[in-house]
Amino acid sequence: MAFKLAVVSQVEKGELTYKQAQQQYGIQGRSTVLVWLRKHGQLDWAKGPTMSRAKETPEQTIKRLEQKLRDTEDLNLIYHEMLKRIDQECGTSYLKKPLLARQAL
Repeated sequence: MAFKLAVVSQVEKGELTYKQAQQQYGIQGRSTVLVWLRKHGQLDWAKGPTMSRAKETPEQTIKRLEQKLRDTEDLNLIYHEMLKRIDQECGTSYLKKPLLARQAL
């Protein structure tokens, strides 16, 4: 029972998906973890494994937003590097001084 509750806790915290939990712990049944979630979980798993964002746990929301922030920062860096390369290769000045000053921070 402790093992089941530990797996359920990991899935509901967003540390693993139910499929990842099955693979990681070698759980044979395709729906075993879902049954555990429906029986012992704190979230509403009656409609299936997908949860709406309104029913996310605070930990899941934080992880999702942190990932979204990292993705946005990466995209910003890519755009900045593209503009820098365009400036170098074409002799243009798309990058303004305030943008360059921000990068030095």
